[in-house]
Amino acid sequence: MTKHKNNDLEINQVVVTASAFVDLYNKTIPEGFPRASIKLLNHFQFEHSTLFKNKSNWSIDKHRKKFMDWLVSHQDILEN
Repeated sequence: MTKHKNNDLEINQVVVTASAFVDLYNKTIPEGFPRASIKLLNHFQFEHSTLFKNKSNWSIDKHRKKFMDWLVSHQDILEN
């Protein structure tokens, strides 16, 4: 595995705050895709509380794909 892939793996597995998750998420999603925000993370976390042992812990590895899928299906929240 190259050094770049090792760094990506470490970043994806690290547990971060919601604010750091927003930054990492927004840097890695395709252009034109809805961006994350703390408000959206709070909605997601409320609806998927079982994904969180600790409310302040987020990880790209565990939450990115689920959040992305959820965000696409909740366009109404983006409009408010």
